Amino acid sequence: MADGLLSALRQLRSRLDHDLFPLAIGDVAADRRALKELIGQLDDYLLPRLAAIDAPLLAVVGGSTGAGKSTLVNSLVGANVTKTGVLRPTTLAPTLVANPADGPWFTATEVLPGLPRVTGRGPGEPGTLKIVQTPELPEGLALLDAPDIDSVVTANRELAAQLLAAADLWLFVTTAARYADEVPWGFLRTARERSTALGIILQRVPAEALDPVTKDLSRLLRENDLADSPLFVIPELQLPQEHARLPEPNVRKIKDWLTSLSADAKARAEVVRQTLSGALDSLAVRVPALAEAADRQRLGVGELRGMAERSYDVGMSGFDEGMRDGSLLRGEVLARWQDFIGTGDLMRSLESRIGWLRDRLTAIVTGRPAPDRRLEVALESGVESLIRATADGSAERALESWLATPSGRDLLERAGVATAGRLGRATPELPARAITTVREWQGYVLDLVRSEGADKRNVARAASFGVNSLGLLVMFGVFASTGGVTGVELGIAGGTSVLSQKLLEAIFGDQAVRNLTDQARGDLRARVRALLDIEQARFTALLDDLEVPDSAALREAAQAVEELKRELPA
Repeated sequence: MADGLLSALRQLRSRLDHDLFPLAIGDVAADRRALKELIGQLDDYLLPRLAAIDAPLLAVVGGSTGAGKSTLVNSLVGANVTKTGVLRPTTLAPTLVANPADGPWFTATEVLPGLPRVTGRGPGEPGTLKIVQTPELPEGLALLDAPDIDSVVTANRELAAQLLAAADLWLFVTTAARYADEVPWGFLRTARERSTALGIILQRVPAEALDPVTKDLSRLLRENDLADSPLFVIPELQLPQEHARLPEPNVRKIKDWLTSLSADAKARAEVVRQTLSGALDSLAVRVPALAEAADRQRLGVGELRGMAERSYDVGMSGFDEGMRDGSLLRGEVLARWQDFIGTGDLMRSLESRIGWLRDRLTAIVTGRPAPDRRLEVALESGVESLIRATADGSAERALESWLATPSGRDLLERAGVATAGRLGRATPELPARAITTVREWQGYVLDLVRSEGADKRNVARAASFGVNSLGLLVMFGVFASTGGVTGVELGIAGGTSVLSQKLLEAIFGDQAVRNLTDQARGDLRARVRALLDIEQARFTALLDDLEVPDSAALREAAQAVEELKRELPA
């Protein structure tokens, strides 16, 4: 028994249970098709065949439209078991014909488990497998009449390919008019690559073309390394009626060949081993190819993640610039600052009258508390607006970068228009979070000032101004720069920057002021970064939901199958 090999195949199959290719990267349609074909062959053929190596032989009769597959099956069985006719496609549902002794194997769901079974008279419904049991067919062999491999119905073509991959033996049926068509030869080359046991049946050959067509088909078989496949030729025949079967003498050689396979356990086992070994050998190529495609998916997910991260990094850099360039000192903040400290000769006499400035500020804080509160609110509003603009810009950049790539567009399309639209701007919760963040930062700055003012050397000087006022000066120092401010505002902003700096240095010392400002700026930056991380997580959440394949595990599973192939019974 090949228990180890069967277990390794099941392990490989388990690695294919989720979508290996969730993103539109490379030729993803071909990758998905290859994955579907591999899963189909594992489920329909490799696993059930290896689990029951002595089960009856399944011969799938396939070929092009109008090749006479159904007529051939009826003729080989000697009974009308499948529908024939001139309308195309004729075979809407595959029909499997087996001896009653073999019926239980095929009516169960070990082989082709995805196709519901139907029995009884009448044609099967599309998407089902009709089972016909007749003693006319010898034990040990079943014939399956498959849909056309070049059918105009896509589902029929896909089903035909699935059935051929589930066959122990493929009976390829063609005609003198169609034997050189490319579509059938694509299937024949696949059969060669997978060492599928194969029989060629050339039908409807006019008497005058019998020799040249047979020789030309033999040449094509040699050129495609299929010369060892038996070739049977059936001449053009005038049948008495539309649904008539081929005369027995014309199909005798094919029947004898099939009967010998069914009667000879050794010959049947050789066919099974040939096809089974070929299918197993093909895994050494097919699975690594899927693993490489899975690697591309992983890289693609990483690229999309990187795009989102870079978009929000750019936003953070913009926020840093907004703290440095003085833009927060425009408008309302600047007006409230003037209310807070006064203007005119106070600004002009700053350098020589620091003591007077301290007295003036003390009076302001003691007698008129409203201006400092208005300045605090103005700063709060300015910082909050900068945060919101940063988040909106980052979201827009991230969305545009994803839309510029096929994989990003595909992911957004599957997420839905509404989701994609929301991703292009900040979340509705951001404004409230921004306000909370700024207020918590202001509280942190006041704690810094309170801690610095607790130093014995600074207690008296700090107490004369009050923690709130000094905290506002530190906050203002975080943003006080002349970059981006022009005209009249330039002079005022420059003066205010010097004013706040000189006053703080007079109280705490220049090194302490630098430390206070750096800590305040760093803490605000960290809080804003945390907000942007929450916003960015909307993008990365879409990627986290993808089941990115583990290509290493896939390769390991394929290698285990390769190493255990020696267990295949002789």
